[in-house]
Amino acid sequence: MPSSHLVEKYGPFFNLADQNRIIFYYVGYFSQNIVAAMAEAVKLQLEVTGVAGPTRRKLFSSFIEMAQNIIHYSADALTPATQDDRELRQGSVCIRHDADGSFQLLCANPIDPKNGDELRAKLEKLRNMTLEEIKQAYRQTLREDTPEGSKGAGMGFLTVARDSKVPLDFDFAPSDNPGASVFYLKATI
Repeated sequence: MPSSHLVEKYGPFFNLADQNRIIFYYVGYFSQNIVAAMAEAVKLQLEVTGVAGPTRRKLFSSFIEMAQNIIHYSADALTPATQDDRELRQGSVCIRHDADGSFQLLCANPIDPKNGDELRAKLEKLRNMTLEEIKQAYRQTLREDTPEGSKGAGMGFLTVARDSKVPLDFDFAPSDNPGASVFYLKATI
């Protein structure tokens, strides 16, 4: 007969995830290969559970953008910050299915606090834009060169904001790691 100490220790985690309708959760180091494997699992799970095509596409693209943000900007890295390929950076991502049929897509990762003010300003501006303004900014960004210091084309937050039913929610919190803050982002799809 199996030992009950495992159930006592880990059972509450599984019960909590089930009670909160968590359909996907990962915490650890992110790389392109790990994101690709997670994306396949998320895609298959959404297909099997019958999530409508447009919602599935929005969830999938927002999931990819949030994971890429972690890979490119997390302050907790196993690879040098200057390394642009084969990056390995720490963070977490969670997909929760609400009773009303919407999905909450959440991510968190440590950031350098000196980047917090710039990030907050960018997200506050985005949060106050209408959907049409977000779509217009998205199209404009497609035509522009990649912003200096950006490891992408500057499309990530615009993509997530465009796909979200409500303005993006975000926050910053102190980290156990001195010299870092934790950045939290939530999109409702």
